[in-house]
Amino acid sequence: MKGASFGCTGISKGFSGVRAVEHVSLDVEPGETLALVGPSGCGKTTLLRIISGFEAPDEGVVALGGQVLTGPGVWVPPEARRVSLVFQDYALFPHMTLAQNVAFGLKGWSRREQERRVKECMALARLEHLMGRYPHELSGGEQQRAALARALAPQPMLLLLDEPFSNLDANLRTQVREELREILSEAAVTSVFVTHHQEEALFMGHRVAVMREGCIEQADTPEGIFHRPATKFVAKFMAIADFLPAVRTPDGLRTEAGPPPPGTPAPEGDALEVMVRPDDVIIRPSPEGQGRIVGRVFQGFFYLYTVALPSGAVVHSLASHTQTYVPGTRVDVSLEAGHPLLCFANGRAVVPKGSEIAPGSVWVKSS
Repeated sequence: MKGASFGCTGISKGFSGVRAVEHVSLDVEPGETLALVGPSGCGKTTLLRIISGFEAPDEGVVALGGQVLTGPGVWVPPEARRVSLVFQDYALFPHMTLAQNVAFGLKGWSRREQERRVKECMALARLEHLMGRYPHELSGGEQQRAALARALAPQPMLLLLDEPFSNLDANLRTQVREELREILSEAAVTSVFVTHHQEEALFMGHRVAVMREGCIEQADTPEGIFHRPATKFVAKFMAIADFLPAVRTPDGLRTEAGPPPPGTPAPEGDALEVMVRPDDVIIRPSPEGQGRIVGRVFQGFFYLYTVALPSGAVVHSLASHTQTYVPGTRVDVSLEAGHPLLCFANGRAVVPKGSEIAPGSVWVKSS
C-alpha cells in the first residue's frame, strides 16, 4: 500500500459564472501528506471533488503515478482512479458490521484475500478487537478510524480526507489527529488533507497549501508557512500577526514600537510594514508609555494582551500568567523578538536578494 506521486496543473472550475477554483497547480510526493487549508468557501472541497473525479474541471490536468486522470480528451471515472475519499460524516453503512464496512470496497477480491486485507486494515486502525461491532456501537474516534480503514482497504494510490475531524469535540480532535497522522505514516499513502483549522494543517501536513478565493496563496513546509508567510493574508490566517507601519532611517527601520531587532531588512519601497507576532512584543507598565491595554485574554500559562498605539494601530503581546495588568493600563511597547522580523511592502513579504528566512526566522545566505 505505497503512495504514488500526485499532481494537478492549471485546474479551474466555475459555477454559474463564479470561479470556485482558479488555475490551481499542486504536486505531492509519494507518501507525503499535503494539508490544504483555507477559509470556508475558498474552493477546497471543489478541488477535492475534481481530484476524486466527482467533478469535471473547466480546464487543467490531474495526474496520479504518472497517469493522466483528467485532461484534454482524457477522463478516468472515479471508480477507476485508485483514489479513496474519507467524508466528513464517515458514511459508514449502519446495517453492516465494522468488518463488512471495511470489506465493502474489495469486490472482485477472493474471500480469503478479503479477510486478510480486512484484518490488516483493522490492525492498522487499531480496531481489530471491534470487527463485529456496528457503527452506532463505536465512539466518534473509532468511527473516524473505521472510515479510514475502509478507505485504505482497496490499496489506493491517493487518499483524500475532507474535514475528517469536523464531527469531533475539541479534546477528541487532538487525540484522533495524532492517531491519524501515525496511521498515515505507517500506511505510507500519499494523501491530501483538507481543513479550515490552521493548527491541524500545521500538525498534519508534511507541506501546507493555503487557499484563498479559489487560488493557492502559498505552499510550503509548516515551518515555512508560519515563519515565512509570503503575504499578509497567509500571515494573519495561519496565526495572530500584526503589521506596524515602518519608515526607513539611516539607522534602519523605525516603528511606533521602536526599532525592530537587528538584522531586520530595510528594503526600498513604499508602504513598508513590519510583521510582529505576540511573542515578539514586550510590554512594561509605565505612566508615560506609548501604548494602552485595551483587551486581555487569560490562556492559562499566558495572558494575551491587546495594546493600542497612538496612531490607532493595535498589537498583541503574550505575557506570563504572573504579569497581570488591567485594561486601561499605560505600557511601554518594544519589539524584542530575539531574531530579525519580516518586512512587507504592499502586502507581500520582502526578502533581500541572495537571502532566505530559515525556519527560526533568522536571515541566512542562500546556498
